[in-house]
Amino acid sequence: MTFFTIETERLFLRKIVPETYHYVFEHFSEKELQEFLGISSPEKLQVEKEKFKNGITTHNKSMVLFQLLDKKSNKVIGGCGYHTWYLDHDRAEIGYALTDDNFKGMGLMSEALQHVLAYGFDAMQLHRVEAFISPNNKASIQLVNKFGFIKEGHLRQHYQKDGQFEDSVVYSLLKEEHLKR
Repeated sequence: MTFFTIETERLFLRKIVPETYHYVFEHFSEKELQEFLGISSPEKLQVEKEKFKNGITTHNKSMVLFQLLDKKSNKVIGGCGYHTWYLDHDRAEIGYALTDDNFKGMGLMSEALQHVLAYGFDAMQLHRVEAFISPNNKASIQLVNKFGFIKEGHLRQHYQKDGQFEDSVVYSLLKEEHLKR
């Protein structure tokens, strides 16, 4: 299987779509899966297997994710992409994370997000990109502000984390706002 990849100054962004998951879960060994997905333990791999087993897409939602690979080591260090893409509404929720602490604070997520947003608005023909962020996640709020996202509101007890309900702050970026930047 060949992978669509975007090259940035310091990263390779490897595109992952539902068909990718089908292929790797059917053809890769446990060890190959852990390496490909950037997972450090069999327990975390089991969580990913459950997600895959429960279905990645529905009749009107899909996803497009990009693995962030360090150019020097070719190691998966995080991800960035659209985990909830509403196909019939031309909008998607963006998510991102650096999973290797050694790469935090270097501006890599800004580097990746620039290209992932361009891909979303151009290739996916998105009209709107949404971000739901913990009000305590100052780094993430700073990141979306850097790209011109607009704060729209505060959702109370919007998601669960470790069995506790937490709030989200809603941000969005429209295609015409992105094009003006």
